[in-house]
Amino acid sequence: MNIKKNDTVIVLSGKYKGTKGKVQVVLPKEDKVVVEGVNIATCHTKPRKQGDQAGIVKRETPIRACKVALFCAKCGKGVRTHAKIEGDKKTRVCAKCGAEI
Repeated sequence: MNIKKNDTVIVLSGKYKGTKGKVQVVLPKEDKVVVEGVNIATCHTKPRKQGDQAGIVKRETPIRACKVALFCAKCGKGVRTHAKIEGDKKTRVCAKCGAEI
């Protein structure tokens, strides 16, 4: 999986197609990611402890990792990446323009 926490991604398909967001959680065993502002579900919660607030809460739910692509600011769209090795440091670069992601 080439997507990591705090990466900026763009959604490729589905209801939220074209939406950009920051990755909050990566679930590699399930091959899913949680993206800020994408795939929002309404959850009805009840208070578990005294003083907790009950009601309707909106939260992001996981989306398949294959439906998102890393966003390159220079290209302005979702791109694939290549690894570039300089000395002992390995970085991800855009496959189209060569900009570091």
